[in-house]
Amino acid sequence: MAKIKRNSQRLLYRKYSSNIKYIMMVISVLVITLYLPKQPRFRYEFEKGKNWMNRDLVAPFSFAILKTPGQILADRNEVLKNVLPVYQLNKKLGDIEIESFSGEFDVKWASAAPGERERDANKARAVALLTAIYRKGVVGVNNMHLGGKSSYDFSLLTDNVSKRLSTQDVFTTEGAVNYFRTNFKSTSVRANEMVNELAEGHIRPNISFDERLTAVVQQNTIENISSTRGMVQKGELIVSRNAVIDDEIYQKLESFRTTYDAQTKSIGSSAQVYIGQVLLVGFTISLLMIFLAMFRKDIYADNRQLSLILIVVTGMLLALTFAIKMNLPSLYYIPFCIVPIIIRILFDTRLALYLHLLVILVAGFFVGNAFEFVFYQVTAGMVAIYSIKNFIKRARFLLSAFYILLAYLISFLGIALLREGSFGEIEWLNFAPFVFSVLLSLLAYPLIWAFERVFGITSDVALIELTNTNNKLLRDLAFKAPGTFQHSLQVANLAEAAIFKIGGNALLVRAGALYHDIGKMENPQYFIENQNTAESPHDKLPYEQSAQIIIQHVHKGIEITRKHQLPEAVIDFIRTHHGNTRVDYFYQSFLKNSPEKFVDENTFRYPGPIPFSKETGVLMLADSVEAASRSLKNPDMESINALVERIINYKLEQDQLDNCDLTLKDIETIKLIFKTMLMSIYHVRIDYQQHA
Repeated sequence: MAKIKRNSQRLLYRKYSSNIKYIMMVISVLVITLYLPKQPRFRYEFEKGKNWMNRDLVAPFSFAILKTPGQILADRNEVLKNVLPVYQLNKKLGDIEIESFSGEFDVKWASAAPGERERDANKARAVALLTAIYRKGVVGVNNMHLGGKSSYDFSLLTDNVSKRLSTQDVFTTEGAVNYFRTNFKSTSVRANEMVNELAEGHIRPNISFDERLTAVVQQNTIENISSTRGMVQKGELIVSRNAVIDDEIYQKLESFRTTYDAQTKSIGSSAQVYIGQVLLVGFTISLLMIFLAMFRKDIYADNRQLSLILIVVTGMLLALTFAIKMNLPSLYYIPFCIVPIIIRILFDTRLALYLHLLVILVAGFFVGNAFEFVFYQVTAGMVAIYSIKNFIKRARFLLSAFYILLAYLISFLGIALLREGSFGEIEWLNFAPFVFSVLLSLLAYPLIWAFERVFGITSDVALIELTNTNNKLLRDLAFKAPGTFQHSLQVANLAEAAIFKIGGNALLVRAGALYHDIGKMENPQYFIENQNTAESPHDKLPYEQSAQIIIQHVHKGIEITRKHQLPEAVIDFIRTHHGNTRVDYFYQSFLKNSPEKFVDENTFRYPGPIPFSKETGVLMLADSVEAASRSLKNPDMESINALVERIINYKLEQDQLDNCDLTLKDIETIKLIFKTMLMSIYHVRIDYQQHA
């Protein structure tokens, strides 16, 4: 089988690139719909306190009315009050203690009591009392069960038989000791005290609290609590048109929806449901493709960027699907705000908002209370987009997370008050999923890094890192070509100020300006800003060779930046900052000194291309103006004005700005900014009377 060459693969890719878009679109739709729930969806939306705007709703089948979480909690607390603590009877403990008492009695009597004649009678009487005490039982009182009362009831378990008793029906340890002291009497005071002390040491609780068994009984009791209260019979009116949805009607509707969802898992055609899902998701993805084709042709034409967008959409909807299948207690755990954050940073605000709306609209078909869900997510997504409009610091992520959480909190409070009508009725635990969702939204940062590497997209985060002058490549430039480095800094300041005023990506312009002359590191001594002596190395070279050395800094810059894996968006500034202009100094010198020789103008001309965006166009102008301003011997307002006008008009005459989106108004604004900043750099005093 013949192998397809690499160039042939590229040709095939370009030839069928439009077909690839459709294939990606179909795959995305099929993947999303493959895992979605396949049962029919409950059709009604309702909110507590609102009017029922649909027709009269009659129960199509009988169903139980579910209790609210508050009612279930109240029932739980009530039944737990009636669950008695379980105590176990230790029968052997009494025999052990009485036997131990008898053994110690003989020893103590011999050493502490006079005579042997009364020993047996006293011993028998003491043993009889201890036997009676242990037969009745000695309970270990638990202060938690006592609760400030003098006594409490408990369940005594003996040989797996439970019996309800009170602490008044048995002895406490203190009561047993007092009972013994009251009923044991001896003729000898010394013997009486000795027996009482000995008996006190052998009175221990033989009825003790069984915490594990009590917990089991409590759990079983809780599980037996009914989750329903009453029935709605088939044909019974649930709610009439325009009726206010009060607590009772709301609970009936919730119960009806729960029963409906459970029943539709076994009824209805899953194949037809799937067709409906394909139609909805396919229509939504089609709208996305149309939007890109009409308003973002650059993304639509780039299959890599298009595939990234489809992956983000598909991934978020798959996360929703798996959350539904896993029966998460709340779908608000899912960080839907990741989508607008990623798309805003990698692309733009308009696309981020549009894509977020499409994702939320599709998700709304598969969640309960769809309107509420859409309101939460759309408002939070808008806040997420607004909060990272100017992304210049990583800490902005944390600030954005705070704003998103605040948006969720405001929406949560508003909806809760609308439903409950009281702060006291708000269930604050229901806000926990939103907090978890906001924390998960911080995963957008590593995801952005991964998407940049895989799809070759340059985000503001990457540009911030590139514009750090402690970057290794910029440090090398500052060390090897300090004059070029200073020139690049000044160009960056000029270009950034101009693009900020006329509108554009200021971060991208700054990054492009800092690296546009990076190729001069190879032969820095051949560029005037790095020459420290009056003698130039060009003095010993032919004009053609000198021109080629100057031109080569563009090629070298592309090689260096690609070796260091800089984004193509930054490399574009290196390619275009001279356009296809001539190296006029050496070209004119050649014509002047060798008029008889044939001149190939391309030898003195940069390879291009000319600038093709606002950003690259502004950089070309800033580079030329800054370089030319260094030749001014006595810079003043007139000379700076003349220089800026001459340089920019020359670029226009050479058709270098034909492919970028700069308007005449933009160019006039750029001129004014360049003049103002150059005057400030060279400390030129402005004659305000002249401008009055």
